[in-house]
Formats: sequence, C-alpha cells, structure tokens
Amino acid sequence: EVQLQASGGGLVQPGGSLRLSCAASGFTFDDYAIGWFRQAPGKEREGVACITSGGHKFYADSVKGRFTISSDNAKNTVYLQMNSLKPEDSAVYYCALTEQVLGLPINCLRYAMHYWGKGTLVTVSS
Repeated sequence: EVQLQASGGGLVQPGGSLRLSCAASGFTFDDYAIGWFRQAPGKEREGVACITSGGHKFYADSVKGRFTISSDNAKNTVYLQMNSLKPEDSAVYYCALTEQVLGLPINCLRYAMHYWGKGTLVTVSS
C-alpha cells in the first residue's frame, strides 16, 4: 500500500521560510512523478511543484524563484523548500504520487496523480 506522509507545515511570518517533507513508502515502481499541491479555502487544489524519477522539475509560475523541490531517493523523501513566503501561499499542502509518468507539466495536474497523502497546513501571517 502506497503511503505518503507530509510534515513541516506551520505558522510563519511573511518573508519567512519553511521546508515541507513527504516520506513515501509502499511503492515498488521505478518510474514516478511526485509533487506538492495546495488548496486554499474556497479555491481548487493546484499543483505547486513536481519532480519525476528522471529528475525533471516543474514549478507553478506563482512560486518560481521562491520554492525548490528536491528528493532524497535513499530516504524516499521529497522536500519543498519555501522561501520568501507570502500570505497568498497560505493553504493546506498535499503530497501526491503517480506511477504513470506523462511528463511535466501534465503530471503536476491533480487529476494526473493517483496517491495522496494527508495535508499539512501552512499559514503565512504577521
């Protein structure tokens, strides 16, 4: 059973930083796409940053230059380093994974992901 455990959310002031972690377990496929999505109240869930097993990365325009996605294959963990945070970054952040690699940015659309973890709340406020 594929499991995704996200952590690292919290309250941070505008301009601050947070690092989210997503520990994945229970999957055996070699090819995959994994990424971070977020959903703010009243808004649809959107792809923030995704990475494939081949190392290709995608970032939403709203986070380019501020967020960095990385992976530690030995630990089966994906990270999202978030810098220069803004109030509009406040949302529940979800980690998602699929074994069906369609390429980026397609794999960073929510319908392209098969497995979802529980979210972690990020609040950017002074």
